[in-house]
Amino acid sequence: MTTLAQSRIGQIAIVCKDVARATAFYRDVLGVPFLFSAGPSLSFFRCGDVRLMLSPAEGEANGTSVLYFFVPAIDAAKKDLAEKGARFIDEPHMIAQMPDHELWLCEFRDSESNVLALMEERRP
Repeated sequence: MTTLAQSRIGQIAIVCKDVARATAFYRDVLGVPFLFSAGPSLSFFRCGDVRLMLSPAEGEANGTSVLYFFVPAIDAAKKDLAEKGARFIDEPHMIAQMPDHELWLCEFRDSESNVLALMEERRP
């Protein structure tokens, strides 16, 4: 049975009107360690054990920030949470091939229609 009580938040997406402006603010004003950019519309930072992602306001997460919960088995977690009434937006899917793992994601909504997500780092 899956609960997110013991899961750590691995990433928080901050929805931005201007990602370049927000990148400069988080990096230069707040001093948050910059990790990398992915194309012109995503910037990633390290906040302790949590990754901060700056992204444009578009798609399902338009107008909201997103909490990403790390889980050890995304398919089982989705099944368990769906059985409890969580409303999923999509199926678990790979979103990035990293040097040492695949990053899998599955989005769902809370009771207030905010977007949340499950994340799994699948290693060979």
